[in-house]
Amino acid sequence: MADQLTFAEDTSPYMSSLYAAARRMTRNDADAEDLLQETFLKAYRGYGGFKEGTNLKAWLYRILTNSYINRYRAKQRRPDETDLEDVEDFYLYRRLGGAESSVLGRSAEDEVLDSITDEQVRDALDSLPDTFRMAVVLADVEGFSYKEIAEILDVPIGTVMSRLHRGRRALQKALYEYAVERGITSPKPAEVVDVES
Repeated sequence: MADQLTFAEDTSPYMSSLYAAARRMTRNDADAEDLLQETFLKAYRGYGGFKEGTNLKAWLYRILTNSYINRYRAKQRRPDETDLEDVEDFYLYRRLGGAESSVLGRSAEDEVLDSITDEQVRDALDSLPDTFRMAVVLADVEGFSYKEIAEILDVPIGTVMSRLHRGRRALQKALYEYAVERGITSPKPAEVVDVES
């Protein structure tokens, strides 16, 4: 059993990453701050029941995710708000290019991703349905394993895999459509169907 006296010391290393996740979930600073405050209040109240030796980060993310889901259900009719001033850096797409990558042997896909800015990635990620977006954020931005994501979202691992697959496909489609619209790549030719006469 964890000691509430050490709560601040134990949880403070996770505050900035939890805030970043809350920001990605809520899409605005004020709601992210409220969600983070609610998360830490719930975590503090329940810290006495936290089993030492288990994954504290995953436990905190589960509280954050559940708090977000509960807030989302209560505010479903509220329009989305986006603050484009604070464009975030996404690890998944940053690692695909950059100075550390060799120019030789780069694929056309790598070249397209280099020309897409973080703002477009953020917009594409924001366009995903919440269930897919949360799975993609937890896996590809926060780096959680399938098992940890399943625990955080309280769903089976198979559901996590399905949501990740579908979320990544939707993200890929959105970014491809953006690249076509901007002339970064040409549209794929329509498939020719061979019909016997």
